[in-house]
Amino acid sequence: MSVEVQFDRTDLRLLAEIQRDGRATNAELAGRVNLSPSACLRRLQRLEGEGVITGYGARLEPKQIGLGLQAFVRVQLEKHDQAAIERFADSVVEWDEVVACHALTGDMDYLLQIYVRDLEHFSSFLLDKLLNASGVADVNSSFVLRTVKPSRALPLSQLE
Repeated sequence: MSVEVQFDRTDLRLLAEIQRDGRATNAELAGRVNLSPSACLRRLQRLEGEGVITGYGARLEPKQIGLGLQAFVRVQLEKHDQAAIERFADSVVEWDEVVACHALTGDMDYLLQIYVRDLEHFSSFLLDKLLNASGVADVNSSFVLRTVKPSRALPLSQLE
């Protein structure tokens, strides 16, 4: 059971700023949210300690690192017992091509977000890895033609 964290307006501004610019120094963040650097650091440490901020990282441009094709693949398992689910999950975490995996409601069990070099790489991934994973009954693939709104920052308006 998770404990609900309470946020004030300064916390929300701080969260918005670090989502927008994770490389900002503590002094820059403090200035943007009208806090002293020490008060800003204490708030960041509290938000980290409470599990609100779970890490920091850089966003890479997929095409610049040779990943020209993005796909979403819906997966249906043959069986839904605990062992089958664990086998599939263990396989997914080992595949570098899969950047996100979500369990779903509805007619398909999982949604995988995949980045690969090209269609040949996708075909290899599908045939050699995904379809060979024990327990996969069906897959349905969709290729991204254009990204209209990339996933970046989480919305914070529900916390106000």
